[in-house]
Amino acid sequence: MRKLTDGFKGFLDLFLKSSCPLCQRPAQDLLCQYCHRQLQRCQLTKVSQRSADEPVFVWGIYGGALKRAIAAMKYENHPQLAKPLGHWMGEAWLKSPLSTGSRLTVVPIPMYPQKLKERGFNQAELLAKSFCEVTNLPAQPQGLERVRQTEAQFGLSASEREQNVAGAFNLGKAFRHRHPQGSVLLLDDIYTTGSTVRAAAQTLRSAKIPVCGIVALAAPQQGDREI
Repeated sequence: MRKLTDGFKGFLDLFLKSSCPLCQRPAQDLLCQYCHRQLQRCQLTKVSQRSADEPVFVWGIYGGALKRAIAAMKYENHPQLAKPLGHWMGEAWLKSPLSTGSRLTVVPIPMYPQKLKERGFNQAELLAKSFCEVTNLPAQPQGLERVRQTEAQFGLSASEREQNVAGAFNLGKAFRHRHPQGSVLLLDDIYTTGSTVRAAAQTLRSAKIPVCGIVALAAPQQGDREI
């Protein structure tokens, strides 16, 4: 009788387990052990300093499991993936020399309202929330607003990307009401040429709000083709 009970319990446990959003295998946690390991292998072993006006902190290489996770999060309605990914970004940030310095407010790159309505969430805002849970930095998702719909950056040249996002941002209502104390740390999911975050940073600087750097979940390996 006990064997039957144990067998039924094992079957029930298997049935009740959630499936991994990346591979559909049964998973005790959000991710199965295999995908968890594959994602951890995407992490850069040292801080990635991209060529930019301000320091750029990148957690991992945009490829393999990390590229798959970002696509699942954004296009397959798995916003819950932002929690572990943002936590990993935060843990790596705290070990980085970039984490020391002035008082920071984390501002995620906003989405155009119509696009936000269609998707139902802003992945950069969710990543920022998880990132700040680990770093204890304040997040201000209403620091910026996107006032112009832009084309997808995929396939555009560097100059076309710059033109595409020119004038796309305004100060959000939070910063129109009161400027943050200290500097802003911008956060986005993917960093490629940096045109989007440069446009966002320029909007803040035009309002006399300093920007100290950029945090991104992923970037293509330097030397790879732009995504």
